Amino acid sequence: MNATSIETVGVIGAGTMGHGIAQVFAQAGYKVLLVDVAQPMLDRARAAIEKSLAKFVEKEKIASTDRDAALARLAAFTSIDALADADFIVEAIVENADAKREVFRRLDAITKPDVILSSNTSSISITLIGASTTRPDKVLGMHFMNPVPLMTLVELVRGQATSSDSMRVASELCTRLGKEGVEAADYPGFISNRILMPMLNEAFFAVMEGVGTPEAIDAVMKGGMNHPMGPLTLADFIGLDVCLAILNVLHEGLGDPKYRPCPLLRRMVAAGYLGRKSGQGFYVYA
Repeated sequence: MNATSIETVGVIGAGTMGHGIAQVFAQAGYKVLLVDVAQPMLDRARAAIEKSLAKFVEKEKIASTDRDAALARLAAFTSIDALADADFIVEAIVENADAKREVFRRLDAITKPDVILSSNTSSISITLIGASTTRPDKVLGMHFMNPVPLMTLVELVRGQATSSDSMRVASELCTRLGKEGVEAADYPGFISNRILMPMLNEAFFAVMEGVGTPEAIDAVMKGGMNHPMGPLTLADFIGLDVCLAILNVLHEGLGDPKYRPCPLLRRMVAAGYLGRKSGQGFYVYA
């Protein structure tokens, strides 16, 4: 398979990452089939894409005709069966290994045998996901960064059985999307979260131990380390539940106590303080 033969892309999961991925593929000229089990999620996703594209038009980054064309290329469905004729798949559901394996098992059964199945997972083993299919050589990680329409990097993860041909196609697709694909090996957290999450976790411990307030910790990392966003603001943006899930994967997968999730993080997630999406995390959002 070549990237040039891909015309229709299936995206599973209409959350923040899923609708962002759907948007960039639609903007790049691909027909996009967006699937989610809940129609309200699909409705919110389309509204978010329309809002995002409207901002691009307002800032004169794209023409209104390009916006209309991108929206016309987007179709939404509540059944995974709609992806039977897709040429490439990106899965972007909840960060749960069992849920992802079940989705890939179903995709393996309904899609054409030469179709590459990719996952937007931020930490879960691609080898594990690929083993649930009869085509592990065509399963890889395609980890986009949030917000997808603005961030240029895509982490391309090679599982134990992923073929070089599949990685090449994914890399070519990144180029066509205006993204930079960087290859990572299949270890817990890959490159991005293997490095990022311990830093965020240390910020959580610093709050818990009274080393500094969230505002002070973020100010030090922004003003002193030139980070564009403080670690606690970033964690709220990512979602504290997502941070906890990734830290659990790192801790369980690598067996090193340095990846142990901060007890404060566990308590906040248990209380429903998930960050921006819940209205409260380390900060309160109106």
